Amino acid sequence: MNALAARLGARAPKTAIILGSSLGALAEAVADPLIIPYAELPGFPLPKISGHAGKLFVGHLGGQEVAVLAGRAHPYESGNAAVMRPAIESLKDAGVETLILTNAAGSLKPTMRHGAIMLIADHINYSGMNPLVGQHGDENFVPMTDAYDPALRKRFHAAAEAEGITLHEGVYCWYSGPSFETPAEIRMFQMIGGSAVGMSTAPETILARRFGLKVAGLSVITNLAAGIEGASPSHEETKREGQKAASNMKALITRFLRDG
Repeated sequence: MNALAARLGARAPKTAIILGSSLGALAEAVADPLIIPYAELPGFPLPKISGHAGKLFVGHLGGQEVAVLAGRAHPYESGNAAVMRPAIESLKDAGVETLILTNAAGSLKPTMRHGAIMLIADHINYSGMNPLVGQHGDENFVPMTDAYDPALRKRFHAAAEAEGITLHEGVYCWYSGPSFETPAEIRMFQMIGGSAVGMSTAPETILARRFGLKVAGLSVITNLAAGIEGASPSHEETKREGQKAASNMKALITRFLRDG
C-alpha cells in the first residue's frame, strides 16, 4: 500500500482535482476534509510559487468523495517535466479513476476574456518536453486521441448549462515558462489553432493517460495573451483574476460532481 492510500484509510475518492493558480476556494469548499500537506507524502512535489498551497484535501464535494490537490509543481520550477508523476501515480494506486485538471491561462481569442472558463478539448505541446522521456516499456507509447475524455466534456457542458455559466471549449497550448510568451509566439499559437496558453496541465494529462486515468481539463482565463490589444501579462494579474473566477469554477465542478 502506498503512503497516500495508507493515510486515506477508509476514504476512497474516485475523482481527483488539481487546482491551478489562486483557485484554492474549491479546496475550502470540501466538506469534512482530511488535510495532508504534500511534505508528508513521499514524492509529492512542493510548489515553490505563490498561489499554490501544497496541500491535499480529501472529503466531499457535490455529494461525491474527492481528492483535491491545492496547488501543483510546474516543470519550469525544476526542469523536470515529470515533476507531478509521483502524485498522479499515487492517486492512481489509491483508487482514483478520473482526474480533473484546472489552470490559469491566457486567452488567444479577444472574444474569450478575463473570467471566462474554457473546457480543454485538446492540447498542443510547445514546451520541447515530455514527462515520459527516459521511461522504458511499451506502456509509455501513450495514445493521445481523445486525451480529454469526450464523455466528461459532455457532462461539463451540461453542468455549465444547469448553472447558467458560459463554457467555452478550445485547444490549450503548453508553453514551458516561466517567462511569458512573446507577441510573435502568441501569433504563432493562433495560427496553429490554439485557444489559450499556459505553463501546466499538458504534462499531467500525458502522465494521467499513461496510468489509465480519464482526464478533463478546465482553464480560467486570467488575461489576454501578449500583444493582443496591447496586453502584457503578469503573475500578479494571473493570481488576481484567478481569484475572481474561482466562484464560477467552484459552482461548475460542484454541479459536475453532483449530476454525475
